[in-house]
Amino acid sequence: MTDVPGSSQPVCRGPASAGSLEPDRRERVGEMKPVIVVHGGATSISKERSDKVREGVTKAAQSGYNVLRDGGTAIDAVEVAVVLLEDDPEFNAGKGSVLNENGQVEMDASIMDGKNLNSGAVSSVKNIANPIKVARLVMEKTNHSFLTGQGVAAFAKNLGIPTIPGERLITDRNVKRLKKEKARKPADADYEKNTGTVGAVALDKNGNVAYATSTGGIINKMVGRVGDSPCVGCGGYADDKIGAVSTTGNGESIIKVNLARLVIFHLEQGKSPQEAADAALFYMKSRVKGLGGVIVVDKTGDWAARWTSVSMPWASAKEDKLQFGIFPGTVHITDISKKKTK
Repeated sequence: MTDVPGSSQPVCRGPASAGSLEPDRRERVGEMKPVIVVHGGATSISKERSDKVREGVTKAAQSGYNVLRDGGTAIDAVEVAVVLLEDDPEFNAGKGSVLNENGQVEMDASIMDGKNLNSGAVSSVKNIANPIKVARLVMEKTNHSFLTGQGVAAFAKNLGIPTIPGERLITDRNVKRLKKEKARKPADADYEKNTGTVGAVALDKNGNVAYATSTGGIINKMVGRVGDSPCVGCGGYADDKIGAVSTTGNGESIIKVNLARLVIFHLEQGKSPQEAADAALFYMKSRVKGLGGVIVVDKTGDWAARWTSVSMPWASAKEDKLQFGIFPGTVHITDISKKKTK
């Protein structure tokens, strides 16, 4: 593994290739080079947690990349990656979700296929380990795009998706965080404490893109509060003709500026993934004082991971190289050509 100091945050751009051509020409030139990028939330990561968080995002990226390397689709890759992050209690999604004002877990998630612009989303999900799986089923098994609350529960039950006791989604760390938040004075408002989310974007060999985003929301939220993560255009967006985005940060701020679709807009205007991400994040920060982060892959396979928060754990895999980091300034690179996760 090598450490590469560089620009404050990671980007990857390559020379002109088949990926920069129109879809009908890609088939004649050859397959695209698959790529996946994942994030573990724009937030503040303590040194004590950094190793576990780094392990989580790299495992998710490598697992999603294995799907792509074996010829799988972008939509399969992002789902696999996000499921692993939902199963990791270090992240604010699935089994690591923060608690609402009643000490309960309520989760949101969405997923989108850039090939046909189909999407699925769920919100206020309880007693289900992997909301992203249910979001995909909404996309594929219904005529709808979004289910919430009791509707999600009934839908999942009809499909035989197992439920688990809510207590199994609650960690000691999040119980302590809720207690601390309830004791906090209103004047101590701090965006950083509430910005955890997980997400993934991918491009497969056929030039199709997808995104998936999942979250437990914000600490001490009102019962039924829904943030940006399940909202297509806010928590993420995917279009084969442009690229894919997954966002993280203060949900209310992200909703106000439609952050994911704003990044896509800048890509449409000819900006690189880095430029598009930076422009959108700058607008959110300057216009509504919102902090956050985005991961982006465009239709050529160029990608970026950018943020305005203190840190954002991320990892990417392309051409058998795994890159990852948490803090600005250093990117770790390792060869994964012969590695596959179990």
